[in-house]
Amino acid sequence: MEWTIQELAARAGISSRTLRHYDRVGLLAPSRVGANGYRYYDPGAVARLQRILLMRRLGMGLPAIAEVLADEVDTCDGLRAHIAALEEERDRIERQIRSVRHTLEALQAGAEPRMDVMLAGFNDRYKDEVISRWGERAFQVSNDWWHGKTLDQQLAWKQAVEDLVAAWVAAAKAGVCPTSEHAQSLAARHVQWLSQIPGTPTAEGDRECSIEMVKGLGDMYVDDPRFAGMYDDAAGATFVRDALQAYARTRM
Repeated sequence: MEWTIQELAARAGISSRTLRHYDRVGLLAPSRVGANGYRYYDPGAVARLQRILLMRRLGMGLPAIAEVLADEVDTCDGLRAHIAALEEERDRIERQIRSVRHTLEALQAGAEPRMDVMLAGFNDRYKDEVISRWGERAFQVSNDWWHGKTLDQQLAWKQAVEDLVAAWVAAAKAGVCPTSEHAQSLAARHVQWLSQIPGTPTAEGDRECSIEMVKGLGDMYVDDPRFAGMYDDAAGATFVRDALQAYARTRM
């Protein structure tokens, strides 16, 4: 089967002039040129045009597209690479749609759409830290999970976190011992909270990495002033760290 340049241009939503330009710059030659000078394109040429249009849609310039096509040995491998790139683009667009939808829901609910819990995502603020400590996958999986929640689910999650933090602060101010049953029950609650977040070692049942993660979080709560403030003061953060590390040593 073959298509004339006019037929291919019409199907592809481009002009015949564009196809001629692609031929001049060496991107896409017609499969054959008839005695009458008409250009014809076979399925292989159409598949190559599809790839050119995909790369253009992704923002690539013609010289870069030419390099990609010139370096390829196997057309099927190239198509697989484009499928992967399109899937990444689809995921990015879906995240944007969810973000805008949450903004709309927040406005309709009379809430403040700039609240971190609604738009910034579960751990966007700590993206570099999460990736450096637990890898890109841990960040992406947990971030996608967070953005997949409805506004009400996000607010409920935020409230549960605030309740847990308040319980930690109250115990610290009451002088509770980090190894006491009360403190250890809070530590268990904290670890259970972590296990609800996809991508974390606790969610995936990796015992050794979970222990390392809980201990590391304890250290971070003390070393990072952002977390020290969250637990009211440095003493509160130290109490949480000691309780978590005791729990990790003896009960995980």
